[in-house]
Amino acid sequence: MMVTLVLTALVLIVTIALAIPLGYYMHRVYSGEEFWARRMLGPLERFLYKISGIRQNEEMDWKRYATALLIFNLLGGIFLYGLLLLQGILPLNPEHFAGVPGGSAFNTAVSFVTNTNWQDYAGESTLSYLAQMLGLTVQNFLSAAVGITLVLPIIRGIVRQKTDGLGNFWVDLTRTVLYVLLPLSTLLGFVFMEQGVVQTLAPYVHAHLIDPFNWHGRKIFHQIIALGPVASQEVIKQLGNNGGGFFNANSAHPFENPTALTNFLQMVSMILIPTALVFLFGHMTQSRRTAWAILVAMLILFVPLTLVSESFELAGNPQLTALHVAQANRPSLAGGGNLEGVEDRFGSGASALFASIATATSTGAANSAYDSLMPLSGGVNLFFMQMGETVFGGVGTGLATMLAFMVFAVFLGGLMVGRTPELLGKKIESFETKMASLSILVMPLLVLVGTAIAVSTAAGRAGVFNPGAHGFSEILYAVTSSANNNGSAFGGLGADTRFYNLLTGFCMLIGRYWSYLPLLAMAGSLSRKQKVPAGAGTLVTHTPIFISLLVGVILLFGALNFFPALALGPIAEQLVPVATHLLVR
Repeated sequence: MMVTLVLTALVLIVTIALAIPLGYYMHRVYSGEEFWARRMLGPLERFLYKISGIRQNEEMDWKRYATALLIFNLLGGIFLYGLLLLQGILPLNPEHFAGVPGGSAFNTAVSFVTNTNWQDYAGESTLSYLAQMLGLTVQNFLSAAVGITLVLPIIRGIVRQKTDGLGNFWVDLTRTVLYVLLPLSTLLGFVFMEQGVVQTLAPYVHAHLIDPFNWHGRKIFHQIIALGPVASQEVIKQLGNNGGGFFNANSAHPFENPTALTNFLQMVSMILIPTALVFLFGHMTQSRRTAWAILVAMLILFVPLTLVSESFELAGNPQLTALHVAQANRPSLAGGGNLEGVEDRFGSGASALFASIATATSTGAANSAYDSLMPLSGGVNLFFMQMGETVFGGVGTGLATMLAFMVFAVFLGGLMVGRTPELLGKKIESFETKMASLSILVMPLLVLVGTAIAVSTAAGRAGVFNPGAHGFSEILYAVTSSANNNGSAFGGLGADTRFYNLLTGFCMLIGRYWSYLPLLAMAGSLSRKQKVPAGAGTLVTHTPIFISLLVGVILLFGALNFFPALALGPIAEQLVPVATHLLVR
């Protein structure tokens, strides 16, 4: 356990150390400050504005900003949908894959445009190189950039006074891709390739077997080894909190995640930009202590739950223990614990940490089989998502959700002291509270209603391959992952059906846009207000009292909405061996 604790601490320390300067760099980018990055990339930025007809200094109100965002995503989704349907007749398809079926193409297009990256297919046996590069990798960049552009106008709404201007969507999008995502991806991509992540346009390798074997009456003489432009997709998959794997095994595949160093860097990558955005918030609002308070609240939620997941995985399966099967925890990460579905290069402890990071953010990547996790470890993954992307969360969307919870927390704090609540000098009134509440409640409504539909219809139950509590957990996880734009899956669920393609597609669309458009409306309202000076009754947002209030609100939200469902799924499954043992006695 000690090695896993050290790894957890090291990931967090390195991430924060890198996020502090990155947050300051991003502040300089979005403020339009002239510095070395602008001198290098400024001519390209201005050229892009010129050929696109973008007026750099034109401000948008929240309605224009939201409209531009929706139109951009709609066009991107239509393009990706068409590309997937037609990939069979397009170039860069060395394995001659046919076009993706309509239902799966729709689900995949929605998935990658919304930054969910839910996959109901095996990438290496379904998609051509062109579809992976021009379709999925491009959307990995753009959907991540859109996530960041969601939070920028919300921060500006808090900062600005007596104005409708919240920035320009096209400028924010261009700067995010050009100054943030592309440089980070290029740098990390070279590291990944040096470590062995594949990057090639060569056809798949057909290797002759030394020892051919019989399979279903056929003699098998060779093995097909899938290759492709993996590193370029892998790096933005993690940095942009996308999570969609080039290969079906995702980050458990040695061509995606070949070494302990790439595994460590992938974990850091997933939480790097969400953490840097917290420091960006501190710079933009000139309230760095509030930024640290937000980060501390995230860590208070993240660390204990991650330790619970790690401890259950390292303890191993109690049913195997009852059979006197050795599952001792050895000093190495790969030694001992629950090793079912775990890549032995990383071990159960590191796999539990990877899973916690992937579900606390909206990444949804995996270096192990989540379906094989101990029930409460899977329950921790579920709860991270069900807290609504508040623990790091997706790039941009995570901080946006945390700000919604902060609005709700200061509203409760204002009620306690009998004063109109304020957030960094802006009065929080009924409209802001309603918009924040609407944003927060969309996700649990989608999850609970969607799960109820799935378990109560024949089409929903038909996809379940495991009976009882675990089968229920698989359905709950699939809907939770879709509604939270996470994209990870338990597995063991036949999701490539018309029912689940439509259900998860609907959850991804509503979960992405209906959750965040109300926050843009809230930002528009805040930007028109004048700041008020702090008084004796002002709730300071960087004290231990406020951090405790914020953490309590988030935990209460998650527990009240989802504890009954968790009790029917992972909690019940974890208690089955205990109940069986008591009955036998």
